[in-house]
Amino acid sequence: MPCALCSSDAPLIAYPVPGGPEEATAHICATCAEQIDGTPDPDHWRCLASSMWSEDPATQVLAARMLARLSPEHGWAQDLADQLWLEDDIRAWADNVPQDSGHRDSNGAPLMQGDTVVLIKDLPVKGAGFTAKRGTAVRNISLVPDNPAHIEGRVEGQRIVILTEFVKKR
Repeated sequence: MPCALCSSDAPLIAYPVPGGPEEATAHICATCAEQIDGTPDPDHWRCLASSMWSEDPATQVLAARMLARLSPEHGWAQDLADQLWLEDDIRAWADNVPQDSGHRDSNGAPLMQGDTVVLIKDLPVKGAGFTAKRGTAVRNISLVPDNPAHIEGRVEGQRIVILTEFVKKR
């Protein structure tokens, strides 16, 4: 199965698309995922001319968001964004871009409620009597609202607070 956005035959990841139905994901390649979270290469995103017409709502939302992000600087992206027609509920989802909470992983990638992260270091858990091992996946994290250096998640059945500097977004 090719990447939902660029049609690459590279291995795919289930990329969560926040702001809409819970657990909405698009199956995209690592290149697209890195550029969504980081600095986009405009030439790579010319593929949106075809993928924006996907029947998958999560793919439509990602395409609309990337076109909106590229439009101010690139006329071709604005032209595509002007052509894109979405159902009202999908348009509302695409326009509902979650605000950056300031929570970032050890590589600087933004973290959002419900993300999955991986521990990059063995962490002794105070008061619980165990060590959370490096490589442990922590699913469905919660962001600590008043502290962007902290997230919460379950490790070995215990709900713990984890410093964002010790995690990597999956």
